[in-house]
Amino acid sequence: MDTIIDFVNRYVAVWNEPDADARRTAIAELWAEDGVETIESAEYRGREAIETRVTEAHEELVRSGGFVFRSADDAVGHHDVIRFTTHMIPATGGDVAWTGSVFVVLGDDGLIRHDYQFAENGDPGTRATAEEFLRRLGGGDPDHIAELFAEQVDWQLNWPDGGHPAAPWIRPRSTRTEAADHFRTLNAFHVPDRRGGSASRVLVDGTDAVVLGDIQQTVKATGRAYTALCALRLTVEDGLITRYHVYEDSLTVVEALTGRDADR
Repeated sequence: MDTIIDFVNRYVAVWNEPDADARRTAIAELWAEDGVETIESAEYRGREAIETRVTEAHEELVRSGGFVFRSADDAVGHHDVIRFTTHMIPATGGDVAWTGSVFVVLGDDGLIRHDYQFAENGDPGTRATAEEFLRRLGGGDPDHIAELFAEQVDWQLNWPDGGHPAAPWIRPRSTRTEAADHFRTLNAFHVPDRRGGSASRVLVDGTDAVVLGDIQQTVKATGRAYTALCALRLTVEDGLITRYHVYEDSLTVVEALTGRDADR
């Protein structure tokens, strides 16, 4: 048990570590070279990716946000597996702002081979809201997705102002209700159980987040599947999305919707 407690304390401390060199050393002492961290909306493979993930979280939540991470002192483990809970609280004291469950699988050398994190409650900021949006987007429930939007939204998609006749969900919007309608109409034109996508990076700077990835859909009318590269810019204020700008491969979408290849 002392070994497990020491491991958890070192794991939690790395997210609070302000010194970049000390953080890098601590990461190398926790994760295997090819270790993987998985959260609900993304996967980080290798120490370099994990270091980027930890550094971004530290900059946003600890250095800028004024929070610290603490162990809940509930660690249990057997064989090559450890499970524990972490809390994020204001550095000056106060209520828990966020809780996460962590499940790690260790190698024979005691280093993390795979690290799974699950957000239990609360909103630690821009990154958490962006990641929760991606999770809900994957679930496909329009009203559940729209709950993350503010009553008034700066909404923009990179299509002509008049939209496109093959894609009626593309039109100006500015409210939470209209956001729900957007995702509801989008669902109506695509096969629900063939919806997918990936987010290769979530970049955060203060209240702004940029998600880089792709959208995968299959059009009901044509049966045509497509994968469209996209970038999503979000602004999060008080835990709600106030700006929603999407930049996607619109030509690929139109080709799939119409069943015709356009001149390129």
